[in-house]
Amino acid sequence: MSRARISIDRDFTISEVPRRLFGSFVEHMGRCVYTGIYEPGHPEADEQGFRKDVLALTRELGATVVRYPGGNFVSGYNWEDGIGPVANRPRRLDGAWHTLETNAFGLHEFVDWSAKAGTEVMEAINLGTRGVDAARQIVEYANHPGGTYLSDLRAANGHKGPFNIKLWCLGNEMDGPWQIGHKTADEYGRLAQEAAKAMRFVDPGIELVACGSSSSGMPTFGAWEQTVLTHAYDEVDYVSLHAYYQEHDGDAASFLASAVDMDYFIESVVATADAVRAKGKHKKHINLSFDEWNVWYQRGLDGEDQPERVSAAGWREHPRVIEDKYNVTDAVVVGTLLNSLLRHGDRVKIANQAQLVNVIAPILAEENGPAWRQSIFHPFARMAELAKGQILRTRVVSDKYATARFGDADLVDVSATWDEERGRMAFFLANRGLAEAADVEVALRGFDAGRITRAEVLTVPEGADRFAANLLGARDTVGLKPLDGVKAAGDELKLTLPALSWAVVELEVATA
Repeated sequence: MSRARISIDRDFTISEVPRRLFGSFVEHMGRCVYTGIYEPGHPEADEQGFRKDVLALTRELGATVVRYPGGNFVSGYNWEDGIGPVANRPRRLDGAWHTLETNAFGLHEFVDWSAKAGTEVMEAINLGTRGVDAARQIVEYANHPGGTYLSDLRAANGHKGPFNIKLWCLGNEMDGPWQIGHKTADEYGRLAQEAAKAMRFVDPGIELVACGSSSSGMPTFGAWEQTVLTHAYDEVDYVSLHAYYQEHDGDAASFLASAVDMDYFIESVVATADAVRAKGKHKKHINLSFDEWNVWYQRGLDGEDQPERVSAAGWREHPRVIEDKYNVTDAVVVGTLLNSLLRHGDRVKIANQAQLVNVIAPILAEENGPAWRQSIFHPFARMAELAKGQILRTRVVSDKYATARFGDADLVDVSATWDEERGRMAFFLANRGLAEAADVEVALRGFDAGRITRAEVLTVPEGADRFAANLLGARDTVGLKPLDGVKAAGDELKLTLPALSWAVVELEVATA
């Protein structure tokens, strides 16, 4: 039996829980938009063609902000192609994913979909093939009340009132040689600075995210952030991070410790941003937007072409690509990545799991068929629901296990929140051990434990293995079930985590 002791103190808090931490991402890629969130003719489609079953699952997931329309897609995208009568919109080649884009779904549709989903819009602009002029024009179109050509065009296209989009991404992964319009750090830093200034001339109240490194493994990591922020520090509010994790060659131990790398990535970017702040004598802090993260088994596009959707030149229309089927192990890793984001909530103010539907997503949706939850849906949904109030600093003394990539790692990973207004505390815990259960004791300093209001666990189903997943023919194989044996009294909480598991415990507390 493995063991861990966790200590928390009501006076040792990190920050308020940032609600934008529970964001998602919709890109014009594969079947995320078409047959994902949008499928006219589906039995569950509403009058605008939005799938009501996917909308319901999005609300259940608890997504608070959704980044759109890319991703790599945005670096070759003309936003004007997605406005006006659908019949008049042009079909375009998308070089990012070698697909045909119909533009049947665009800015207006996404704003309407977001209103129905209850999510905030996070709009990305093209700084790959376009620049300052297009950046200021889309802000005017989206946010100016009226009386100008672009704002009146929006009204003529069906939205008299402004969209009031507050959150904007200044391009996507511009450090990557794969990106359309890839730039050096100096080139991008100057462009981001000038685009930001022009956008704020139109709407001073917007918030702007500069592109950081596409991963901590990029050869320019660190130097990229330093150069970009040296140019644009005063003009932007956030710098972005992207990271994807997968199990390599059966090395489950390292995969389960992926959050160790996420911790390093976040803390390195914070240190770099603060060094630029000190050198430039800036007053504000730059916060972080971890606006792409997930488990992704990177095997190329890994897709299936449907003959009726492939042109003679091989260009495809919303094909199946990177539709990973997530298992129990993946769900535990996602739970620990969420823990890492929450533990850094003082600086990570935005995070977007990529993507929402079908494409490396918590939700799968079949064309003309059902939509259902993948294993990774459950940790996200519970944390989005219960992580409220203050993030508590946790002190963990845990048995360790060896990993090839990250050295010794804690077997038990945890984050915790305290909602003083509701008198509730929530713990989000993972046991990374593949073979042994873990006894966990939590010392509640400054709290008196009361009634346990929630105790659930996701683990390997009986008779299955760690690769169990929710598939079309068995859509509820992996999910949450009651966690038995949780005890809380006085200033202590005790529980046992099954091997390879993610759990949530919520309890009523009073301050001692």
